[in-house]
Amino acid sequence: MALVPRLCLGTHFVEAPLRSSQGDDRVTRYLMKQKLFSLGDDFIIRDEAGNDAFFIDGKVFCLGNQLSFQDMEKNELAYIQQKLLTLGQTYEIYRAGELAAVVRKSLFTFFHCTFTVDVPGPDDLVAEGNFTDHEYKFTRGSEVVATVSKQWFSFTDTYGVEIADGEDDILLLACTVVIDMACHPDSRN
Repeated sequence: MALVPRLCLGTHFVEAPLRSSQGDDRVTRYLMKQKLFSLGDDFIIRDEAGNDAFFIDGKVFCLGNQLSFQDMEKNELAYIQQKLLTLGQTYEIYRAGELAAVVRKSLFTFFHCTFTVDVPGPDDLVAEGNFTDHEYKFTRGSEVVATVSKQWFSFTDTYGVEIADGEDDILLLACTVVIDMACHPDSRN
C-alpha cells in the first residue's frame, strides 16, 4: 500500500494514511507559523486544537543560524545551531546539552533535494520530497514517520506537520525549521 501524506490546506487537514510506529494511523498534528514581525527566525507551533504548544526563538546578531526551541513557559527543549565552514549546509540539534541530531543537506542532487537526519543509534531519518512546492516527508527506512505541507499565507510561512505517534515530536519539528532555513534563506526577516 502506498502511503499518501496528509496535506494541510490552510489550517485544515485532509485525511490520508500515515503509519505510526505502532502500525496504526494515529498521528499528532501541529501548525507551525513563522512570526511576521520579529528580529530573528521566530515560529509559533500550535497543536491540533489551535493552542500554542511551542515557541522557536531565532537568535539575532549571531554567525550562522541559532535557534532556541522552547515550551510556552520559555523552558528550552532543544537548541539548533548551524555549523559553519562545512561542505554543504549542516545544522546540529542539542537537547539537554547533548547532541541529539545532525541535519545535512545532501550535495550533488540535481533534480531533488534530500536531507539526512543523523541521530545516535540506528534510527536515522531522511527527508525527501518536493521542497520547491513545500511538500515532503520524513522516513526511517521505508516507513513514513512524518509529513510536512507548507502553504503561503500573506507574508508569513505556515506549515502543517503530522507526526506518527511514538516519534520524537520536538526533533521532527526542529528538523522542519532547519529544512526551511536551508531551502529558503531569502525568507528570513
